[in-house]
Amino acid sequence: MRLFREQGYEATTIEQIAAAADISPSTFFRYFPTKEDVVLADEYDPFATAAIRNQPADVRPIEAIRRAMHATFDALASSDRADLDERVHLIFHVPELRAAASDQLFMQSATQVAEIIAERLGVGIDDPTVRTLAGSLLGVALSSMYRWAADPTRDLIDVLDEALVHLDEAYPGEQSRIQ
Repeated sequence: MRLFREQGYEATTIEQIAAAADISPSTFFRYFPTKEDVVLADEYDPFATAAIRNQPADVRPIEAIRRAMHATFDALASSDRADLDERVHLIFHVPELRAAASDQLFMQSATQVAEIIAERLGVGIDDPTVRTLAGSLLGVALSSMYRWAADPTRDLIDVLDEALVHLDEAYPGEQSRIQ
């Protein structure tokens, strides 16, 4: 991240990243298949997933996600939060990262989110409510990140939480039906 900040993402080479980490380029590729993966790797997903699963069963899915998000990000050191903010900012300002992040979001994250919702609701992953809610959550996440990238003076988690509250209000009938 330091190299990207100092030189720009496009100007930073894999060889420079490897040298800064005191590893060979071949070792770099064992951990990161592409340069994009350095920025897109999300070490917080397992913590967030566990935090959602730890929410009481009677908590509605969107509220469980909100609580888990706060638990996960409140536990981060300020330097980790700053790093996360910097990564999200970079993703939304570098076109190739934005494209790779969108692909990752819709190919991998959609399935992860649907699996978690299906578990909470006790239904299959292909249940229409699960797929609709998972898609809605991903849309909220994406629009929140765009909104934050346009105004990084706001806290990213606050922007996301605000959007999740609106989504939760939009699903009152479904939420009570599937509790």
